[in-house]
Amino acid sequence: MRILVATAVPAERDAVARAFPDGTAEEVRLPAATLLRTADGYDLLAAGVGSALAAAGTATALTAAALDDRPYALVVSAGIAGGFQPEAPVGSLVVADEITAADLGAETADGFLPVTELGFGTVSHHPPNSLVRVTARATGARPGAVLTVSTMTGTGARAAALRTRHPGALAEAMEGFGVAEAAAAHGVPVLELRAVSNPVGPRDRAAWRIDDALAALTEAFGKLVPALESWNQHDQ
Repeated sequence: MRILVATAVPAERDAVARAFPDGTAEEVRLPAATLLRTADGYDLLAAGVGSALAAAGTATALTAAALDDRPYALVVSAGIAGGFQPEAPVGSLVVADEITAADLGAETADGFLPVTELGFGTVSHHPPNSLVRVTARATGARPGAVLTVSTMTGTGARAAALRTRHPGALAEAMEGFGVAEAAAAHGVPVLELRAVSNPVGPRDRAAWRIDDALAALTEAFGKLVPALESWNQHDQ
């Protein structure tokens, strides 16, 4: 089973790469992107920060694989994230049972309207339930909604507003929805796995634990890779 893992930045991609025991990966150049290909059938892509770059990079890799007649069976959006407290503390793992674009829509006098209430588009993707269960069991990640935002939360007021609109949210990041949109366009299932590096709320760089979150991401993939070998992609 060929799997594409899309991260935002090389540091996240390299954290995933460290989970593979042989420690070697071949560089594969695509138009405007470079993959790290492991011997285990995983292609690792640092697609860029934000939903648009994530979607473009993921779509490029998916299209190249399809044209090569070697399509992917699964796409994983992976990286670090902010966690909503106290449910997703720093250092913990979150697996998305819902991938939602939290700020795709319109601000009105009556509050925020998602794009779906404006009569078009989509704002949520749902990974296969069986895949979420396998991931949670293997890694200890807590299942919940992961929000994709274009502007990271930096105040308590915005964190509270997001939790009011999305009471099941555990984390926020910037790429998952873009990765999910590209995967959906190719009919490929998607998963999002995040390691929490900081609380969602007032911006406090001193409270960030990026190195700890990257180490947690490496450990998580070390457990996830063998677990995915037994996952039946047709068991939705």
